[in-house]
Amino acid sequence: MLRQTSLGTLGLVLGGILTIVGFTAYFNGNPTLNLVGFFYGIPLLLGGLALKAAELVPIPFSQPTTPELLTLRKTQATATQNQIRQDVTRYRYGQEAHLDTTLSFLGLSPIDEERPVITGLREAEIQDAYALILEFDSPLIPLQVWQDKQRKMESFFGPGIRVEIAQPESEKIELALITTSQASSPTLKEGSEVNAS
Repeated sequence: MLRQTSLGTLGLVLGGILTIVGFTAYFNGNPTLNLVGFFYGIPLLLGGLALKAAELVPIPFSQPTTPELLTLRKTQATATQNQIRQDVTRYRYGQEAHLDTTLSFLGLSPIDEERPVITGLREAEIQDAYALILEFDSPLIPLQVWQDKQRKMESFFGPGIRVEIAQPESEKIELALITTSQASSPTLKEGSEVNAS
């Protein structure tokens, strides 16, 4: 629940309410409520503004996850797949983009302007295996560059993950992280999204 809550919006709402209460109390001669507004409301309001400025919104699922896929996720998904799914579907702060450090480590983001942008994700069953599919807008990094990094991706996201790369339409890339029989990866490797908060 907290993952789906914008701390910036929460700070703005609470700070705004307390600030209004404080100013109202000031004009009505109520010093106790006045202090609440000035000492809690204004800092919360400013903190909310700062968080809003550094906020990354969650990435939406492009297709609903069926109960069958939820069961498959529980039995087959690796810790890496779960971490990626949880990271990109929650609010994040202080990063340029979701998976920015991962893409940089893999050599898919030489400069910020060329960085592919994740626009959606979905879960699927591919050859009886659980798959997490990340959907990217990639206008400046062509399919061939993604394919050249496939072995590096399998090493980075694995063990227990096979990578498939597809281009469903121009400037779009789909990166499928598919569970294999050796699925035993406890966490993402160094330089991963989880360590980049």
